[in-house]
Amino acid sequence: MLVGNLRASHEKLLAAPADMKPGILKAIDREIEKGSQGRIIIKANAVTERELIDKLEEASCAGVQIDLIIRGICCLIPGVPGKTENIIVTSIVGRFLEHSRIYSFGTGTHQQIYISSADIMTRNQTRRVEVACPVEDPEIHSWFNRYLQVLLSDNVKARRLMPDGNYIRVRSENSRPVSVQQYYLEHPEELPVFSEEASGSPDGHRSLFPMGIFRKLFYTLK
Repeated sequence: MLVGNLRASHEKLLAAPADMKPGILKAIDREIEKGSQGRIIIKANAVTERELIDKLEEASCAGVQIDLIIRGICCLIPGVPGKTENIIVTSIVGRFLEHSRIYSFGTGTHQQIYISSADIMTRNQTRRVEVACPVEDPEIHSWFNRYLQVLLSDNVKARRLMPDGNYIRVRSENSRPVSVQQYYLEHPEELPVFSEEASGSPDGHRSLFPMGIFRKLFYTLK
C-alpha cells in the first residue's frame, strides 16, 4: 500500500479504506449461508457503522450466533425478537485499558480470525488507513480462540447490553468468578515467536517469548 494508492487490492489483508468493509461484509455473508451453524465473535471498542450493523442484524435473522465484545459505545441493540435475538453484546471494562480488535468468523477448520486496528465505525472502515491481518499460524490461532473463550467467560467485569439499552452485570451465582484481566495476570502465557538470531537461519526457529515479564510490570504498577 502506497500513500498515493490507498485503493490497492491485497491478497490476504483487509485494508481500509479500500476493501476492509467489503471484506467483513463478505465474511458475514459466508456465515449467513450457514444459518444456525454460523458463528461470529467480534472484539472491538465501538460499533457505529450502519451498513455493518444492518448486516449483523441480517445474520442474526438467519440464525447465526453472534457475540460482540464491545468495550465502549454500541449502536446495535441486541436481543430484539425477530431482529437481533441471536446477538449478545458484552462490555468488559477492567483495570487495564484494552484496544485490541479481533474478528472471528466460523468454527473449526473453516474459522477465520483477523487481528485489526479498526473498530466497526465509519471513520475506521472508510476514512482511515486501517488493516485487518489474518491469523494463519495454528498455535497463535488456537491461542486467540482460548482468549476469546476466556473473554466470553468473564463474569466479574463483564456487563451485558439489554434490549432496552441498559447494561446489567453478568452474574456468577452458579459458576466461579472469572475476570479476564486477572486471569492473565495469574496465568501468563508464553507465545511462540520466531527467533532468527537463536537459530542462525533466515527461517528462524520457535522459541518462547516470556509473557511473565508483563506480569512483573503489571504488579509493579500497582
